[in-house]
Amino acid sequence: MGTQAPSPPEDYVHNGTQTSKDKAIDDWLPITSSRNAKWWYSAFHNVTAMVGAGVLSLPFAMGPGIAVLVLSWIITLYTLWQMVEMHEMVPGKRFDRYHELGQHAFGDKLGLWIVVPQQLVVEVGVDIVYMVTGGKSLKKFHDTVCPDCKQIKTTYFIMIFASVHFVLSQLPNFNSISGVSLAAAVMSLSYSTIAWGASVDKGKQEGVAYGYKASTTAGTVFNFFSALGEVAFAYAGHNVVLEIQATIPSTPEKPSKGPMWKGVIVAYIVVALCYFPVALVGYWAFGNGVDDNILLTLSKPRWLIAMANMMVVIHVIGSYQIYAMPVFDMIETVLVKKLRFPPGLTLRLIARSLYVAFTMFVAITFPFFGGLLGFFGGFAFAPTTYFLPCIMWLAIYKPKRFSLSWFANWICIILGVLLMVIAPIGGLRQIIMQAKTYKFYS
Repeated sequence: MGTQAPSPPEDYVHNGTQTSKDKAIDDWLPITSSRNAKWWYSAFHNVTAMVGAGVLSLPFAMGPGIAVLVLSWIITLYTLWQMVEMHEMVPGKRFDRYHELGQHAFGDKLGLWIVVPQQLVVEVGVDIVYMVTGGKSLKKFHDTVCPDCKQIKTTYFIMIFASVHFVLSQLPNFNSISGVSLAAAVMSLSYSTIAWGASVDKGKQEGVAYGYKASTTAGTVFNFFSALGEVAFAYAGHNVVLEIQATIPSTPEKPSKGPMWKGVIVAYIVVALCYFPVALVGYWAFGNGVDDNILLTLSKPRWLIAMANMMVVIHVIGSYQIYAMPVFDMIETVLVKKLRFPPGLTLRLIARSLYVAFTMFVAITFPFFGGLLGFFGGFAFAPTTYFLPCIMWLAIYKPKRFSLSWFANWICIILGVLLMVIAPIGGLRQIIMQAKTYKFYS
């Protein structure tokens, strides 16, 4: 029985004594291969990652949602700042991936187990949702442009949408998708503006009701829980923030956190410009009668709604790639470092195509993934966005008890844990309520 040489500890690889073979692998892996990004790359990557098509469901989540939306904006900006700060808190070392920071905070084994499953649920979950959204928006575009055409199943539109990703997913790293990402960021601003602009144009509807939609107290409470899940989903960019920051060059004099933070601030201003008008104006115009996608409530003018749906498609193409990149990085790291596959084009082609095929298959099978999202969303979004950064901050920096930083982090942790417990309950109820009308492979 041959004895296997022990693999070097993680930090051995990063602190300068890296072997040429490891360096070659790092130069090939998608997250660490290219480090020449500009600060504005971080701005549009973050916009693309955060302003999901989820923005269109915000009016539906309103009512008590306004306070939650604003509070979430503040909390997530704070936790995002912490992550940007922690990226290079150890001199001469960069935490290029969320789980590397987790390993520093909780230890090598535990860090992986805490971070990786949650990060994967978020990233793969978001990609599946975007497959569904992309397919449905394509269908809506087709049906709006050509109302008299033969009806085509959503399944086929999801396949058409997926076909784009079989090509795009071959782009090697974050910097190579910056063009796609920029287009996506521009689109998100555009369709958000169309959504609230068309709502203003339609004006306040006759007999609009702002009360709670459900007739029972229980129904109201559950709907609120579910809305919390939707709001949490609206802020999911933390799962890719360290990976985006890893693409920015860094020196001791000019650390990457400067340009990164600049990009984040710009992104958050854009997020506010997208989220708040859509949520408020959409709710003002349609009250509790608004659909869970406001573009469905707005049916005229036809050309405008068709255009907005096409913009959603382009945006979701970019978002899919942003969330897929860290997943590709994980898959390729395991294949090359653990299973010793030779890095190269063939490996990438097979591994990434299988991933796209998998997300497409799940999306086609469960086109009602939105309800599932509220369910999974709470489990994984709340930790990675609302409280994991705070726990790491407390573990690493150990701020003084009862200091401002200590209080701020504990408040975020408590609110995040509440969200993690509450949101899945609402999501689960929504799944059960809609289960009667579900069609597989519709």
